[in-house]
Amino acid sequence: MKRKLNLLRTLIVLFIVFCASYTSALSEAYKKNIFNPGLLKPTDSVLKVAVGDRAPEFSLPSLSGERISLSHYRGEKNVVLSFVPAAWTPVCSDQWPGYNIVEDLFKQQDAILLGITVDNIPTLFAWTKQMGQLWFPVLSDFWPHGAVADRYGVLRSDGTAERALFVIDKKGVIRFIKVNDINQRPKLEELVKALEGLGE
Repeated sequence: MKRKLNLLRTLIVLFIVFCASYTSALSEAYKKNIFNPGLLKPTDSVLKVAVGDRAPEFSLPSLSGERISLSHYRGEKNVVLSFVPAAWTPVCSDQWPGYNIVEDLFKQQDAILLGITVDNIPTLFAWTKQMGQLWFPVLSDFWPHGAVADRYGVLRSDGTAERALFVIDKKGVIRFIKVNDINQRPKLEELVKALEGLGE
């Protein structure tokens, strides 16, 4: 248990350092490409699902060219859905690359991360190329616009998605929900705790 806590602390520190350095590098390399929307209303939607509910099914196109369905992982993997508001924005552009350093945590919990935005595939292609390689599938909830985000209750009134995390177990049941302040990255330790709870 003590070893696990030390590992978690180390990973969190690495995550914070990585995000800080990445944001700094990002502002230098991509400052003309990243749009800063300013301070936004922290949340702007009403959840349509709750912990204990069966997660709504969906099938979305991915950057790899294949359609990915939630049911594909049923009985095989735990699933983390990471909704982010929009491509080419500051917080989103360092949140997802930050998950690269904790890929092993997902593997340990037999979990896959699915990144979802309401942007179209060409936009996501260009954005993720500038972010660098991501180990997880990136999905487009562009058309019907924001339909999956809406099904989960995280579509904002301006047509973007909330910054939200859903942890879904192998049975397809939602075990954790976090709708974060859109202006801030979700805390890694909360997600780690939720993933570890899947084994209980």
